[in-house]
Amino acid sequence: MIGDEAKLLVVFASDRYDLECLLAGVREAAGAVPLVGCSTAGEIAAGGAHDASVVIIALGGAGFSVATSVASGASGDLRSAGASAAACLDQVGESEYRALLLLTDGLAGDQMEIVRGAYGVAGANVPLVGGCAGDDLRMEATAQLHGASVLTDAIVAAAIGSDAPLGIGVRHGWRRVGQPMVVTQSEGNRVFRLDDHPALDVYLERLDAPSEAHADAQAFTRFAATHPLGLHRRSHEEQVRFIGDADFRDRSLGSIAAVPQGGLVWLMEGDKQSVLEATDSACRDALDALGEQKPLGMVAFDCIARRSVLGEAGVAQEVRRITEHADGAAVAGFYTYGEIARTHGMTGFHNQTLVVLAIG
Repeated sequence: MIGDEAKLLVVFASDRYDLECLLAGVREAAGAVPLVGCSTAGEIAAGGAHDASVVIIALGGAGFSVATSVASGASGDLRSAGASAAACLDQVGESEYRALLLLTDGLAGDQMEIVRGAYGVAGANVPLVGGCAGDDLRMEATAQLHGASVLTDAIVAAAIGSDAPLGIGVRHGWRRVGQPMVVTQSEGNRVFRLDDHPALDVYLERLDAPSEAHADAQAFTRFAATHPLGLHRRSHEEQVRFIGDADFRDRSLGSIAAVPQGGLVWLMEGDKQSVLEATDSACRDALDALGEQKPLGMVAFDCIARRSVLGEAGVAQEVRRITEHADGAAVAGFYTYGEIARTHGMTGFHNQTLVVLAIG
C-alpha cells in the first residue's frame, strides 16, 4: 500500500481456511517481512465486501517504520496484556506521526481493559486503532496472526511510525430510542437490571421485540444485532455496546465490553440511511486529519452488526462510498466483533461502529 519496500504485512482472513497453511504461503511469497493479522467476520477490499476470502495489506516505503509484538493468554489479565502488546512502540523511535494498531480476541473479555493497558504505555499522544477478530458469527473462537504463528486469546500489535500524517475517523450511525435508563445492577460484561427491573425484560418490552426473540437464542441475537445500547460518558461522548446474548434464566444481557453499574444508557436503533451517513462522516474525519496530503490507503474496521443493518445492497454501497473517499488509493479492511479507536481521552473501545484509518 505504501511504496515498493514492504515493512509490514497485515492479513485479514476467513477462518474457513487452514490459517497455518495460509501463513506458510504468505511467508513463502513475502519472506521475513513482519506480519500481523486476524480471522474475520468478512473481508473488505476496493472491489466490495467478501466472505471466505483473504485480504493482505502491505505497508512500507521511505519514512515509514514498524515494530510488532504479541501478548498471549490475554484473558488472564487483559489490561496487562494490552500494556505488553503496546511495548513495541519503543522500537519505532520518535517519528513525527505514530499510531498503534491492535488486533484482539473479542471473545476474551472486556476489551476496554485492553485499551486501558495500551493507553498506559502509549500515552495521550499516540492514537490506538484496530479491531476484534471474528469467526463468521459462530462466537466460538477467533484467531490472531503474528509472524508464522496462529494464536487465540491473544493481542497482536504493530507500532507504526511515519513521516506523513495518519488520520482516524469514528462514527456509528445509531439513534436513541425512548428515555435513558440507569444500570442498577451489572457485573463485568453482564447487565442484570435496568431501572431496577430485569434487563432482558426491559430490553424486549421497550423495543417491542418479535415473539421469537423472547425465547430463542439465535432469534434474539439476530434482533439484538440492530439494537445496541448507548453509553453516556463523562466527556459527553456516546459509545455503543453490542448486545451479544441473553440469559433467559436470570434475565440478563451480555455485552462484548463492560457496562458500568450506575451508568446511564439508552436503547438504540438504526437503518440503512443512518449507517451510510456515518460511513461518509468517518471517512471525512479520517481524511481531514491528513490536511492537504492525499491518502495512499484507507483501512476499514467495520462492525459485523452494521453489515446486518445494511443488507447485501447496502454493504456494496458502503464499500463503494469508502472507495470514492479514497479517491484511487488502496482500500482494505474486515468486519469485526468490536472496534478500537482512541484519539483523545482514555476511552477507545467501540461496538457497532465504523473506524477508518487513513494513511498519508
